[in-house]
Amino acid sequence: MRARSYVQKKEDVVPQWKVVDAKDQVVGRLASQIAISLRGKDKASFTPHVDGGDFVVVINADKIRFTGNKLNAKNYYSYSGYKGGLKTTSAKDQLKNNPELVIKSAVKGMLPKGPLGRQIISKLKVYAGEDHPHQAQQPSPLKVNL
Repeated sequence: MRARSYVQKKEDVVPQWKVVDAKDQVVGRLASQIAISLRGKDKASFTPHVDGGDFVVVINADKIRFTGNKLNAKNYYSYSGYKGGLKTTSAKDQLKNNPELVIKSAVKGMLPKGPLGRQIISKLKVYAGEDHPHQAQQPSPLKVNL
């Protein structure tokens, strides 16, 4: 008789809240750690087709850093779908105007595409400053292995 693998069910998931300080962290390295926690890959009960991850709150998104020349060379694109509707924003401008989008787009690219990925990215909360409205959930600090 074969041993059966454990398959997590949607009803069995008990998400926790984690908080991570993005101050002086490298964008991609931090985003990969956040994506692992959002997906639930750091848990023994990981199942690929179930959203078994935790909620992640990122603070100090405006103090994140890029390595190399990415601050000037990297571009973010937004396309409206119409002719001439492509808007380009450099990483420096994006970090100044909308720092939450920098982290959110980096993490989104590391998650699965489709309905499961859209459900998982909704559990990411990013804030530019120190304060966040999720104190009632008592978030624990996320261990970032950098």
